[in-house]
Amino acid sequence: MFDVQWPLRVADVDRHGRLKFDAATRHIQDIGSDQLREMGFQDTHPLWIVRRTMIDMIRPIEFQDILRLRRWCSGTSNRWCEMRVRIDGRKGGLVESEAFWININRETQGPARISDDFLEGLRRTTDVDRLRWKPYLSAGSREDADEIREFGVRVSDIDIFDHMNNSVYWSVVEDYLHHHPDAASWPMRVTIEHDAAVALGDRMEILSHVYPAGSTDKFGPELADRTVTTLTYVVGEETKAVAAIFSL
Repeated sequence: MFDVQWPLRVADVDRHGRLKFDAATRHIQDIGSDQLREMGFQDTHPLWIVRRTMIDMIRPIEFQDILRLRRWCSGTSNRWCEMRVRIDGRKGGLVESEAFWININRETQGPARISDDFLEGLRRTTDVDRLRWKPYLSAGSREDADEIREFGVRVSDIDIFDHMNNSVYWSVVEDYLHHHPDAASWPMRVTIEHDAAVALGDRMEILSHVYPAGSTDKFGPELADRTVTTLTYVVGEETKAVAAIFSL
């Protein structure tokens, strides 16, 4: 388990002082980079993309707190892995997360095999060595959307892959929660799955669908008693990502 601490800063919190989802995602990315460097694989395995991130805001972390982040592997294959990150605030705030990461070849931009010595280190915290990708979420349609909002992609949103960075998808979630405060109920879980990349110049729209309690058996029986909100990120008719929001 990789264990680090750093302060919660002004850019990490909303106007009420709560750690934002997009900021939590940046911390999850940053500790991954730090662990890669600590393990000595930043030169041989420098590029990773995320396929899914699940974040549980169990107890909000507040401004001027100190964060303790712990990261460990919960499942592997020979080209991807799932990594857990737990973020604790000294004042009692707690965030849990799990992300599905794919190792990328610099030349082909496709999935690349993880070296045996790297896998050996990851498998110290898991016995899952045949991890498979299985999507959890389905895109909502434009025809029955409760709301459609345009989201402008800025040059500062683009990362080294020439795509919109993962954390920016989470700023869409923050924007939705700001405009729909009734959807923000702690503890809560938000999951984002990525289907295709968003590029600079894309005209992205967010299709929101709200499924009330009693109509959510499509998400599994354990969610049939609560409201589930989905956000579908589209460019034209192509789905780029899907998010799901619900209380725990």
